[in-house]
Amino acid sequence: MLIDTDVLIWYLRGNQKAFDFIERQNGFTVSVITYMELVQGMRDKQELNRFRKRFLEWNASIMHLSEDISTRALYIVEKFYLSHSLEMADALIAATALVTGLPLATCNDKHFRSITGIELVPLKIS
Repeated sequence: MLIDTDVLIWYLRGNQKAFDFIERQNGFTVSVITYMELVQGMRDKQELNRFRKRFLEWNASIMHLSEDISTRALYIVEKFYLSHSLEMADALIAATALVTGLPLATCNDKHFRSITGIELVPLKIS
């Protein structure tokens, strides 16, 4: 399972549905883009260290960008940016899901619905 950034943001904010979903996973994967977005949201080194520890406890792994992922993301941006305002980070995460064949768990399934071939696992947080 590939976990989108928003799911982990909700988890870190204390949302019970996101907490339950993440804690049920027996390991999962995040795009390096997701990991970097989360780190950029940290307020200080202590928060970052707590996150790193939690990441290890989740048995999570980071999927790094490859030529296949970046090529697919380029296609996705060209196809969906003007019509759907699809941002670069979402295109890279979508491309990671497509290239790896992993289902993508997200709270923002509308960002990815138009992209053919992604298996979405939509989470309703509210």
